[in-house]
Amino acid sequence: MKKFIPYGRQTITEEDIQSVVDVLRSDWLTQGPVVENFERAVADYCGVKYAVAVANGTAALHLASMAAGFVAGDEVITSPITFVASANAIVYAGATPIFADIDEHTYCIDPGQIKVKVTSRTKGVIPVHFTGQPCDMEEIYEIAKEHHLIVIEDAAHAIGASYKVDGQVYKVGSCSHSDMSIFSFHPVKHMTTGEGGMITTNSPDVYEKLCLLRTHGITKDPDKLTRNDGPWYYEQQELGFNYRITDMQCALGLSQLKRLDTFVERRRQIASTYNNAFSSCAELIVPRQSPTAHSSWHLYMLCFRSLDRKLVFEKLRERGLGVNVHYIPVHMQPYYKKHFFYEMGDFPESEAYYQGAVTLPLFPAMSDVDIQYVIDVVLSTTEEMLT
Repeated sequence: MKKFIPYGRQTITEEDIQSVVDVLRSDWLTQGPVVENFERAVADYCGVKYAVAVANGTAALHLASMAAGFVAGDEVITSPITFVASANAIVYAGATPIFADIDEHTYCIDPGQIKVKVTSRTKGVIPVHFTGQPCDMEEIYEIAKEHHLIVIEDAAHAIGASYKVDGQVYKVGSCSHSDMSIFSFHPVKHMTTGEGGMITTNSPDVYEKLCLLRTHGITKDPDKLTRNDGPWYYEQQELGFNYRITDMQCALGLSQLKRLDTFVERRRQIASTYNNAFSSCAELIVPRQSPTAHSSWHLYMLCFRSLDRKLVFEKLRERGLGVNVHYIPVHMQPYYKKHFFYEMGDFPESEAYYQGAVTLPLFPAMSDVDIQYVIDVVLSTTEEMLT
């Protein structure tokens, strides 16, 4: 059978399976104690006060945008190099997504471009920690404070990552330089709950708003009711959503969280091996890391300077590498061109990145043999196409 290595894949152990089985045998499959336990564990890991678990990363972005108070007439700045959910969540809230171009080296949103995009209508900014590399949160936070903007970190790629400000290390998700952060626990991410997401914050008011919005906008808290007909009584106080996560998923998350640092360290080892192997090839551009950021390496993006990316992609696939491309710039999507009038040429750095980028396999269960196979195939294919 031909060897095939996907670009990402979950790692599930018998302990993970048993944790889910234990919940299946319990009294609570959803809305039970394991959800709260998972929230507390993630909050403690990130060093943040509150965490709210939800159905997926997109739901996390949506609720964060709603809790931020984004409404029609507001503008919210984000990156065009991200999955469409980052911008879609802004639209869900009724606001207008405004894209700011990326830094040509880190591929994260460029703070200088954020400054250019701020207007009197700007309400917030959603920096995306692309591929697991933290954005320049120090500068973004300064811009936000100057213009009274709400900052929501899209950290779907970046649990386990960290960054330095004035010599101090902050974990992504600590919300030390933001109002909220969101995570995704999709199977290709660092840890998984199958589907699932999380929002972290240090604000008790934001936390209460998120909890309310997650469950239809309904509360049973006697202290918050406008009246109380009895112990059965509840009130819908906001137009919320059914974005709950199950205890089964959270049991898997709790089990996976125990190995998160091990997962991240293995990803860093693989990325370092790739960098060492590809740096000497003039055709290849290895991902550059900011000196103040410590990536958790959700993705490894290799860019080709001159070769036809489509042909490279096809040849790598033929040779057993499950390569991908992350992402098609959001402003190039038909929906955003039609409704927000974006065009090709609007964000040159993002478009240049997209023209040459290929996502290589990167996941903790890769063996050293797998890693070497990826390296050999990429280098031999590149050499073949250059000659």
